[in-house]
Amino acid sequence: MNQVIRNTLGKNEILRGRKQIAGLFASGKSFRRGILRILYTSVNRRDDDTLQDAAQVLFVVSKRAVPRATRRNRIRRLMREAYRHEKSSAVACARSLARKSGKSLCMALIYTGRTGTALSVDMLRKEINGLLEDVIRNLDAENDQDCRNAESP
Repeated sequence: MNQVIRNTLGKNEILRGRKQIAGLFASGKSFRRGILRILYTSVNRRDDDTLQDAAQVLFVVSKRAVPRATRRNRIRRLMREAYRHEKSSAVACARSLARKSGKSLCMALIYTGRTGTALSVDMLRKEINGLLEDVIRNLDAENDQDCRNAESP
């Protein structure tokens, strides 16, 4: 049965834990588009993983780029809202990754702009959508390469 993807962002869809975050920053691949950068990696799923199909995401706004905490929190809220609306492509990517290799997708959306940048949810949605398309293209290329390497003697 085909499930409907709800535009929510549950607690279990947020990337948490030092080991997972350290692994993401140590071995992740990244793309940059405008004021956002995405860092992603595929990790082995745990057997007790309740959210097998969903991607886990982390939202990062550095203190160096945006010194005021209230501004950082606002940017983070806008990023969460934009991702929530564009989540369907991330979930589709995570599902195909889970089907092909039994892994789940972990990613970090990193704000690289400065304090004076005017932000809107629509602008962030466009950038996040473009970044997620880049991730999907790259993961498909990696899976095709893995398939070709497995077929060759």
